[in-house]
Amino acid sequence: MTRDLSSPWKGEVGAKRRVGVSQPSRYSRTPEKTERARELRRAATPQEKKLWVVLRNGQRRGASFRKQHPVGAFFLDFYCASLLLAIEVDGGQHSEDAELRRDARRTGFPASKGISVLRFWNNEVDSNLDGVVRAIDEAVAARRALTPTGASRHLPLSGGGKKGGDR
Repeated sequence: MTRDLSSPWKGEVGAKRRVGVSQPSRYSRTPEKTERARELRRAATPQEKKLWVVLRNGQRRGASFRKQHPVGAFFLDFYCASLLLAIEVDGGQHSEDAELRRDARRTGFPASKGISVLRFWNNEVDSNLDGVVRAIDEAVAARRALTPTGASRHLPLSGGGKKGGDR
C-alpha cells in the first residue's frame, strides 16, 4: 500500500512511501559506528596521515574527503560523498588470502551503492606519493565528468536547499 506522506527528510515532502516500512537513512550511523570511526581516525596509520595531508581541505580539485566514513558494515579510509569516490590504504596483511577476500567484499559493497573505490598499498604512499596523488586526481576528474554540474546526488545537510530562507 502506498500513499502520500510527509517525509522526515528535507526536500522529500509528498514522496510516496510504503506505509509501515521504514526507509534507511543516508545517515545510517549509530552511536557505536560514530565512536568506532573516531577510534579509527585516532589510530590512523602513518600512510593514512601522510595521504590525509594532501586530501584535506578540498586540495584535490576541490573534492572534499572525509576520514573513516561508515558505509554499511564497513569504514572507508577516505570518502568524497559528492563524487561517490572512496580511497583505501592497505598494509601488507591485505596480501593474505583471507584479507584479499575481505577486501573484495569491502570494495564490492560500496560499488553496489555506486561508490568507486581506489586501493593503494602502504608502500605506494611511502615511496610514490606523487603517483598516488596523480591517480587520485585522475579519478576525481573522471568522477566529476560523470556529474557535469558537480552537484551531489544527496540532499543538503540543512536548509532544505533554499538560499536566503523561505520566501
